Amino acid sequence: MSTPQQTRTGKTLDVDHSDAAYRDWLKDAVRKVQADANRSADTHLLRFPLPEKWGIDLYLKDESTHPTGSLKHRLARSLFLYGLCNGWIRPGRPVIEASSGSTAVSEAYFAKLIGVPFIAVMPRTTSAEKVRLIEFHGAQCHFVDDSRKMYDESARLAVETGGHYMDQFTYAERATDWRGNNNIAESIFRQLELERFPEPAWIVATAGTGGTSATLARYVHYTQRDTRICVADPENSCFFEGWTTGDPDVTSDCGSRIEGIGRPRMEPSFVPGAIDRMMKVPDAASVAAVRALERAIGRRAGGSTGTGLWSALKIVAEMVAEGRQGSVVTLLCDPGDRYLDKYYSDAWLSEQGLDIEPYSAAIDALLETGVWPC
Repeated sequence: MSTPQQTRTGKTLDVDHSDAAYRDWLKDAVRKVQADANRSADTHLLRFPLPEKWGIDLYLKDESTHPTGSLKHRLARSLFLYGLCNGWIRPGRPVIEASSGSTAVSEAYFAKLIGVPFIAVMPRTTSAEKVRLIEFHGAQCHFVDDSRKMYDESARLAVETGGHYMDQFTYAERATDWRGNNNIAESIFRQLELERFPEPAWIVATAGTGGTSATLARYVHYTQRDTRICVADPENSCFFEGWTTGDPDVTSDCGSRIEGIGRPRMEPSFVPGAIDRMMKVPDAASVAAVRALERAIGRRAGGSTGTGLWSALKIVAEMVAEGRQGSVVTLLCDPGDRYLDKYYSDAWLSEQGLDIEPYSAAIDALLETGVWPC
């Protein structure tokens, strides 16, 4: 549609916003973020020991070995490249993110890498260790008492400061290249190539933004594999209810005790139609599973790893009962040293009213007898 001036004069209007200094800064920022990926080796697939006679292999993709110690390092890198290449992240202006911790740690790292300020908007209940790690990278923590207020507060700060609200919950599934480019799905299948069951029967993910499950499911469909995708959801999260009822407006009134996953609303990056199955996992079961993981392989992990591991063990039990062989993959999302005052604290469990003993007994019974008692 022509403007009034065009109609009167017939002249071509021409506005050039090119900025040589900004383009030089942008090229250098993108180079630094891509160089971080180039320096990083792939993360390991760890085996969880199962009885040999079952003919089933259970793996955990160990994302805790990223430079910022979690699965969210991949997401933060993708979000920064997305924001930079869209022209949203500008020199000297802050990047703001709503996060329960791990994404903020990773984004603080990339903000420092390219030299822009970073503000993490997060629940006041976020673990002290995550707060320390965010501040270690020179970022600022901005706390809210109600996790449901993180979104609006982040948007408000972006307007107030002239910065960019990264909004992982909207852009996670868009920023990640799900067709390949060494995303987490491509990495898993490449690492399984020499295993006895190179195409897993199931991959189990947990949902914070929904971006990881979307990437895994889309890649599986794109590469025409038979692998199924299961998403494990903790208590006080609405993804399971939204998925089972088909209601995108479902909400939860309180925040998740399992940091990094579980949301009070159906996030835009969660793609319900792409996944095959969901499980709702009690928080006590998640904690029991991470403690079982430590007993099995000597590694501590965060609560979200336990949520996925509990669901993966349930699937393993189904395969044993049906006499099926094959492999199952889940994720080791971040290290347990960030949660010593929570999931590894009996005092915290008592304070929260969580009894993990029945769930620990169920895991022990499964590994001993092959029968899932729950």
